[in-house]
Amino acid sequence: MISVDRWVPSDGLNLEPNALEAAKETGRNLALTAGPGAGKTEMLAQRADFLLRTGWCRYPRRILAISFKVDAAQNLKQRVRKRCGPELASRLDSHTFHAFAKRLIDRFRPALKGRDALNPDYSIGERRVQHQSITFQDMVPLAHAIVASNLIARNAVRQTYSQVFLDEFQDCTSEQYDLIKACFTGTSAILTAVGDTKQSIMGWAGALEGIFKTFAGDFGATPLNLYQNFRSAPTLRRMQNEMVKVMDPPAAVDDGDIVGDEGTIDKLYFADDEEEAAGIAGIIRDLIDDAKVPPSEIAVLVSRQQNLYCQSLVAALNTAGIPFREEDSTQDLASEPVARLIVDFLLVTSGTRQTAAHKRLLDMVVFNDGLDEEREYQHRSRWDRFVRETRERIASGDIDLSQAKALNVVVGSLVDTVGRAKIVALSSDYAHGDRLDQRIVETVDRAHELLAAGVDLPTALSSFSGDRAVRVMSMHKSKGLEFNTVFILGVEEQTFWGELDKERSVYFVGISRAKRRLFLTVCQRRQRPVGAKRWDQVRVPHDEFLHYA
Repeated sequence: MISVDRWVPSDGLNLEPNALEAAKETGRNLALTAGPGAGKTEMLAQRADFLLRTGWCRYPRRILAISFKVDAAQNLKQRVRKRCGPELASRLDSHTFHAFAKRLIDRFRPALKGRDALNPDYSIGERRVQHQSITFQDMVPLAHAIVASNLIARNAVRQTYSQVFLDEFQDCTSEQYDLIKACFTGTSAILTAVGDTKQSIMGWAGALEGIFKTFAGDFGATPLNLYQNFRSAPTLRRMQNEMVKVMDPPAAVDDGDIVGDEGTIDKLYFADDEEEAAGIAGIIRDLIDDAKVPPSEIAVLVSRQQNLYCQSLVAALNTAGIPFREEDSTQDLASEPVARLIVDFLLVTSGTRQTAAHKRLLDMVVFNDGLDEEREYQHRSRWDRFVRETRERIASGDIDLSQAKALNVVVGSLVDTVGRAKIVALSSDYAHGDRLDQRIVETVDRAHELLAAGVDLPTALSSFSGDRAVRVMSMHKSKGLEFNTVFILGVEEQTFWGELDKERSVYFVGISRAKRRLFLTVCQRRQRPVGAKRWDQVRVPHDEFLHYA
């Protein structure tokens, strides 16, 4: 334990003044808003490090972190482990809202009465069956009912957590917010809500309007703003700052405050989309071969209609032999949590060193349960034994993963070991019908297809998982991600044709994904792709968006 005045951000990181103030806050609830790349998750990780290492969150009290996506919850847990080590990080419970709700239901299930009462062996299914089954959508309201009506459950939550982090808070729904209020209104717990009011992507799910204002009123929270994108090199940050001057002038910084010439921005002009595709593929090949940039650190982003805009590019990447993964709505199987689980397990048991996959598995299977140290040790021992035994059987030839039957047996054992309920909790889709089973079958079929083609296991699965593949995706899907090199495809008026303020926000999300290199492409002509209905073949550069560079 160290004193407050001796604490500095770990790993030698620099935090902007508001982020440092938020990380070291000990008495106030905070409503922290920030733009993309401003280090919201990193600030929470540093705040956890501060609270745990200085003793402001003193044993046995814990930190509760709630995110809206499984990968975001795991990312925060990983960062905290890296910042302050596994022992202190074990006192951070990082969950999604639904995972937190399920923990409350499982622990305090007897508090549910009447029609809400559940049997000990209740399941999560497609429809509500009294006492036997609940739906994914029932989880948060039932958890709220438990906390609101049961003093023992309410006190248990309040005595466990002295600090609460709410990540991507702009996406909080009314039911989720009611659960937070039931748990922590009127307590001494310090709440830190973090998000971006300009980038809510879940309005369809009933996200509250003005949630930060509501939160500030209900909890007396102090508002703070984060502005700087520290992941990008100075040249890229200056471009982003030029956009901030237009989008939110008070948030811009003086150009002189962004020091350094690191980073590059290139505008690439092409006659047509085929020349563009060949040019991008050539640059990517050089980056991988000469600059030694990992393929997974390269992304090609498009604002809309990815399946149309990227047809020529996909053909060029295939011709160049560049591994890539498309992540539009019809081709993102590998982004499914259950697919990630299966592929990571196969990678770890393949006999090669797979550090990233190993960490993801431990976070999903072991560390995300919020167990005490003894139970976590036992849980990890069982998991390590299962992994070791499976690896040995594959190495000895007892299991031949190129055979579909053997692959299905391994995946079935994995599902049984992890637990179906835990996997269902990874995605709301999995609680509907046979959606989970469909995704498992699709993943196994895709893995078998790759392995049957003769590609070695680690290469095939790494490409499938995206660990060693160029990412091709919409700017919407890129939110929260970062890459060494980013290509923005089609900086043209015909691509960004919507309401200008909204298009600026989308474009800003795209350019702020890049850490070191940014390429902006423009074509004079784009041939009508297969499947296009309305399509302008003659293209005009988007002067405003290009001018920012």
